[in-house]
Amino acid sequence: MKFARALMLAVVLAGMPAACTSTSPTNTVVEKTTPKIVIYHAEGRRSERVVWLCEELGLPYELKFRRGDVAGSFEDIFAVNPGMRVAPTVFYNGELLVESGAILQFIMDRNGGDRLEPAVTSPDYASYLRFMHYAEGTLASDVVADYRVARATDNKAPRGEKETDGQRAMRFADDFLAKHPWFGGAEFTAADIMMVFPISYAIRMNVADPVKYPHIAAWQVKVEDRPAFKRMLAVARPDGRVSPPPSLTLP
Repeated sequence: MKFARALMLAVVLAGMPAACTSTSPTNTVVEKTTPKIVIYHAEGRRSERVVWLCEELGLPYELKFRRGDVAGSFEDIFAVNPGMRVAPTVFYNGELLVESGAILQFIMDRNGGDRLEPAVTSPDYASYLRFMHYAEGTLASDVVADYRVARATDNKAPRGEKETDGQRAMRFADDFLAKHPWFGGAEFTAADIMMVFPISYAIRMNVADPVKYPHIAAWQVKVEDRPAFKRMLAVARPDGRVSPPPSLTLP
């Protein structure tokens, strides 16, 4: 009798789900339905990153901007986001999102399906995370500061022997690309999407001399040849740059 009861108990326990055996990450929620993404955009601004990401992931989106009218585009953004008139301003299923890096991470967490970022256990993950934040936290900050200082003084492009902070930040990025094909390591990732804007700005504004950064130059060719990048340009910058700020004067 005792044996029969023990046998029945064993059968019941065998049919019960095991506890705490899931290997799925607890901080990732993958949406099974297609989200409604509305991107408020201004031509030539950081909102291009969100458009590019959606093109890479194959996610549909609605792009709102006034073609050829950057000031008008920001008026439209102010109407829906008066507390922070910035491009990008994004609505994801009605939820307001700002800060391009955070928006990229949010969309990838919800809809990336492990694309465009290495696994957290990958040896590339540290580099990927570094450049996701380096793009704005260091590179963009230093490059824009260099530009503003020059504009406030003689408007001359810094070309002396001593590196500026922005030039030093560019060299750090170039040194990394000397040993890795992408800013995320072995594969193209969202870190590359983040890095395009400050690097392009540094070169376009004459803050940095592109000749000094050959690995960045080779990386730019690869990046700009991506089909998703070209699709982004076609919809987000159809007429090229609109009302660009003046570049620094070369010596």
